[in-house]
Amino acid sequence: MFDIEEELKKLPMCPGVYLHKDSLGNVIYVGKAVKLRNRVSQYFHNTQHSPKVRAMVGVIKEFDYITCQSEMEALILECNLIKKYMPKYNVLLKDGKTYPYIEVTVTEPYPRVIRTREVKRDGNKYFGPYSDSGAVSRMIELIHEMYPIKKCRTVRFPKGTRPCLNYHIGRCKGVCIGAADKKEYDEMIEAILSVLSGHDAALKKSLKAKMEKASEELRFEDAARYRDDLRAFDQLGETQRATMATERDIDVLLPIRTGKTEIVAQYKVRDGRLVGREVHYLNDVEGSELQDLVSAFLMQYYTGSMRLPKEILLREHIDEEQLLEDLLNRTNEENARAKHDIYHKTKILVPERGEKKAMLDLAVNDSLQLVRTIDERAQHEEERKTALREKLEAVIRRASSIDHAEPYLIEEGEDREYRIEAYDISNMNGLDAVGAMVVYEGRKPIRSDYRKFRIRSEEASGDDYASLQEVIYRRFKRAKDGDPGFSKYPDLLFIDGGLGQVHAVKQVMDAMRVTIPVVGLAKDDFHRTRAIVYADGSEQVLKGDPILFAYTGTVQEEVHRFAITFQRGVRGVRVTHSVLEEIPGIGPKRRKELLRHFRSMEAIRKASYEELLACDGMNARAAEAVLQYFAERAGEQKKTE
Repeated sequence: MFDIEEELKKLPMCPGVYLHKDSLGNVIYVGKAVKLRNRVSQYFHNTQHSPKVRAMVGVIKEFDYITCQSEMEALILECNLIKKYMPKYNVLLKDGKTYPYIEVTVTEPYPRVIRTREVKRDGNKYFGPYSDSGAVSRMIELIHEMYPIKKCRTVRFPKGTRPCLNYHIGRCKGVCIGAADKKEYDEMIEAILSVLSGHDAALKKSLKAKMEKASEELRFEDAARYRDDLRAFDQLGETQRATMATERDIDVLLPIRTGKTEIVAQYKVRDGRLVGREVHYLNDVEGSELQDLVSAFLMQYYTGSMRLPKEILLREHIDEEQLLEDLLNRTNEENARAKHDIYHKTKILVPERGEKKAMLDLAVNDSLQLVRTIDERAQHEEERKTALREKLEAVIRRASSIDHAEPYLIEEGEDREYRIEAYDISNMNGLDAVGAMVVYEGRKPIRSDYRKFRIRSEEASGDDYASLQEVIYRRFKRAKDGDPGFSKYPDLLFIDGGLGQVHAVKQVMDAMRVTIPVVGLAKDDFHRTRAIVYADGSEQVLKGDPILFAYTGTVQEEVHRFAITFQRGVRGVRVTHSVLEEIPGIGPKRRKELLRHFRSMEAIRKASYEELLACDGMNARAAEAVLQYFAERAGEQKKTE
């Protein structure tokens, strides 16, 4: 048994990171210390703790530690471990890992503009992270509408390449056929980089003029589209708010605690202009000081960013300010080295006078209005969650009463949402049958819990009922066998289909003694979710219930999309494999390497002799066989035409 008092005596008097754990061994808090023994002992010997710390100390059953050479090394390790374990009692940046970026692939001869959630140190330019995912997508779409740049991932284009639809409709300059002027293309990329950097006044003025002209000419759909484009700029924090004489990039950070939530408001100043505001929500902050919110944000947000400002303005000084500043500068140095760029330092300042103080005051005044807005949105979101929870609970009660089963319902005050699993089957004329499972907790999709199933039984292939039964059996068999990927049980199953599908699923679940309510989702002639179908044949028509109508429709469309995407991938692999199997000298290993190297059948077909030889496992004879095969097929196709 872990004796805390004895283990405290063994702690060294050196810098390091400590990890507090609960009775199950879960890491519940990560912290750093200049002297481990002194810092960790304070938790158990000091009685002057905040309510949050007292609650944490009450559940600590053991601790672990890692020694470091310096306080900076301990800070970096603490930051990494917080992101790894997401401890319950640390202040956490909400969904920080999922914030999208806009990437400009400047390392390619003809760069692209794409959306990404992964920042790599590859020399490309990244803008973000942004908190509004939809605005990022609209921004990229707008860039593609305004600038006819390349959209495909291909870098090398073999002779004879045919241009895609984007070229024919004027959305691409035709890089694949050599029709693009390199100088003109580079100028477009420079313009895009300028816009993404905040130099957007001219572009916004043009969009506003087009919107007003379209409105005057009664082209309201066009006017609405231009309006949405302008909103995309606003939502990405690219609206001019104020100006400064300095041309430095500056961020203003304000921790805000409202009646319902805690946020850090990030005001961005680019080239002397206050270009907008990003709102970042924080988790697990009850009992934390406001300056702790800023410290957590500095560590978790900026250490994952490829572009740091030269100055960060705060209302008041924070603990370990110099140490955090050194951490940011280490990040700056790594970014500059990765991008072969000029290194700059980032300063943390608390201005007391001058234009920076005026900029800080402007942000503070704006935050007062922001508090009201945030609380109103939080109240609206809570009302929507509550309304949906009540609707789902009514469905669960009704479905359970039909089976004479006692449903597991959320108790008042319980901090969770109902977990929904939805299933769909997809095949192409009975071939390549697959099943898909998507998971929602309340209104939020849990994509990490999505699962795919290839239908194994020949009898089930082409039979939706049998396919559903196989998928349901395998899903709950894995759960009963202790597979951690299937360990969480749902509160309700949505099945794409009607009474027949519900009965097929119920038959398997009854045999496995799984008592979870099951309902079907029936569609109308326009493929919209029409009704919830219960096991006794009764239906709950959704036309007069906008909350359930929207929710079930969203879930049903998502599982259908997931199933169709998987089925197309399976079919594509099968077709590709069947074609490659016809080529003499191309066995299973070479087929696998060709697909891994070229990624598509079309790329293999267009590959040159040298490109084929560059693939692992290929030799001269095999490359010639591939070229000869596709040449003969092309000749046969011309004869039939």
